[in-house]
Amino acid sequence: MAVVDKITSSGTGSGTKLRRDIGLVGLLWASVGSIIGSGWLFGAKNAVMVAGPAAVISWGIGAVAIVLLALVHAELGGLFPVSGGTARYPHYAFGGLAGMSFGWFSWLQAATVAPIEVEAMIGYSAYWKKYVSFFGDLQHTNGTLTVTGFVVAVVLMAAFVAVNFLGVRLLARTNSAATWWKVAVPLFVIFILALTNFHPSNFTSHGFLPYGVKGVLGAISGSGIIFSLLGFEQAIQLSGESKNPKKDIPRAVIGSVVIGTLIYTLLQVVYIGALPGSSFVHGWAHLAYQGIEGPFAGLATVIGLGWLALILRIDAVISPGGTGLIYTTSTSRISYGLSRNGYTPKIFEKTESRGVPWFGLIMAFITGVICFLPFPSWQALVGFISSASVLMYAGAPLALGVFRKRLPNRERPYVLPAAEIISPIAFVVAGLIIYWSGWDTLWRLGVAIVLGYVLLGSYAAYAIAKNLPDAPKMNFKSAQWLPVYLIGLGVISKLGGFGGLNDIPLWWDMVVVAAFSLGIYYWARAVALPTEEIERNIGTIEVVDEGGH
Repeated sequence: MAVVDKITSSGTGSGTKLRRDIGLVGLLWASVGSIIGSGWLFGAKNAVMVAGPAAVISWGIGAVAIVLLALVHAELGGLFPVSGGTARYPHYAFGGLAGMSFGWFSWLQAATVAPIEVEAMIGYSAYWKKYVSFFGDLQHTNGTLTVTGFVVAVVLMAAFVAVNFLGVRLLARTNSAATWWKVAVPLFVIFILALTNFHPSNFTSHGFLPYGVKGVLGAISGSGIIFSLLGFEQAIQLSGESKNPKKDIPRAVIGSVVIGTLIYTLLQVVYIGALPGSSFVHGWAHLAYQGIEGPFAGLATVIGLGWLALILRIDAVISPGGTGLIYTTSTSRISYGLSRNGYTPKIFEKTESRGVPWFGLIMAFITGVICFLPFPSWQALVGFISSASVLMYAGAPLALGVFRKRLPNRERPYVLPAAEIISPIAFVVAGLIIYWSGWDTLWRLGVAIVLGYVLLGSYAAYAIAKNLPDAPKMNFKSAQWLPVYLIGLGVISKLGGFGGLNDIPLWWDMVVVAAFSLGIYYWARAVALPTEEIERNIGTIEVVDEGGH
C-alpha cells in the first residue's frame, strides 16, 4: 500500500488534479538540478574570502548539516508523499498556526530562489560586453540592476513560467537534460584544474585559518554554502506527481545530497589550489584577479585556459537557468499545498488541462519580479534565503519526532536509524545555521515573517469568519512554542557575535542556541496534537494500492 495525495488521479481537463508523470530519475534530477545552480559559480570564491582555505571545513560542516536534515526529510517524504510536503508536515503535527507559519517559510524560500538564479545569469553575462555593448548595460558597478537589466530579468522569469505551463512531463525532461550538463561541467572543471594548475602551497602560504572559527562558521550561512547545498527537497515538493513515491522519494533526497556535497567540496579544493599567488597577496578577504566577477571563468582565463572559460560562461546560463526553472515549479506546488490546508484561497489549487497549478505559477512570477527591487544583487539575497530555507527545514525534525511518538505503526518506506537522536540534533543544527546568518539578515527575515502572518492570517481569519468548509483550525495550544522559538532566536542573535552586540562570547553563544533549541524541540513534541487530531489533519491523503495512481 502507498500513501498518496487525493489529488493524484490524472484525468484530463482542468480541475484540481496533479498528474503522476515523474519517475526516479526525474525526481533525483529535480533535486540535483536545484542543488547545482548559481551556488557552484560563486560559492567557492565567496567562502574563501570569508574563511580562507578553511572554507573546506565550512563546506564539510554545511554538508553534515544538510545530510542530517535530508535524512529526516527522507523518512517524512516516504511517509507522506504529498505535493508541497515541507509546508505540510508541521500542519499535520501541530495544526493550523504552525502549519501556516512553516508553510510561509517554505513558500518564501522557494519564491525567492528563481530571482537569485536570474541575478547570477545576468552577473556572468557582463563578460560579453566586449563583444556586444548591450551586456554592459544590465548592472551597475555595485551589482544592482539597471532599468535594462530589470527588463531582462523579468523576461527570464517569464521564460521559467512559460516552460512550467507546458506540463510537468516536459518540465522533468527539460530539467533532466539540463542537469546532465550541470553535473558534467563542474566535474570536468574539477578534473582539469586538479590536473593542470593545482598548488598545494596555497592552503598554507597565508595561513589555513586566517579568520578563525568565526570565519569558518560565518561562511556557512553568509557566503552561500548552505544556499548552494539546498534543493534536495524538490523531490518532496513534487511527491504528488511521482509515479512511485514510496520508493523514489527517499532515494532521490539522499542521492541528491550525496552528489551535491561531493561536487561542491571538490570545487572548493581545486579553486583554492588553482589560484595564482598574486590574487591573494593582500589576504584572502581582498582576493582579486581579472574577471573575478565570474569567479571560475575568470580564473580559467587568468591561468591560460580560455577554452574552459568559454564553457563556463555557457554554463552560467544553463546551471542557474535550470535551478530557477525547477524552483518556479516548486513555488507553485507549495502554494498548492497551502491552499489544500486552507491557508490560501482555493484558486491556488486550480489546474489547467496539463495538470499545472496556473495561478500559483502566476504568483511565483509576480513575486520573483518584486524580489528584483528590494534585493537586487545575488550576494544580498543569499544570506536571506539561507535563513528562510533552514527555518523552513526546522519544521521537519519537529514533525518527525511527533510522528514517531504519535504514529509509531504507520508504514514507513524509509526508516531513519537512531531517529530519537538524529531528529533533535538536526533541529539544533538548523538553529545554529540560522544564528550564523547574522543579525543583519535575521531582522530582515523577521520582517518577512510578519508580512506572512498578515497575508496568510488575514485569509485564515476570513475563512473562519465565513465558516468556509476548509477553514483551518489554528490550534494555538499545540503551537505555543513557536513564537518563543522565533523571538528567542532573534534575541540570541541580537546579543551574539554574528553581527549582534557581542554580549555572548563565541562558543557560549552556540551552547545557548543548542540548549534553547533542545528545549523547544521537547516542548513542541510534548504539546503536539493527539493522535486522533493528527489523523484528521492528514485527511487530505488516502491509502490506495501502489499501482492505483
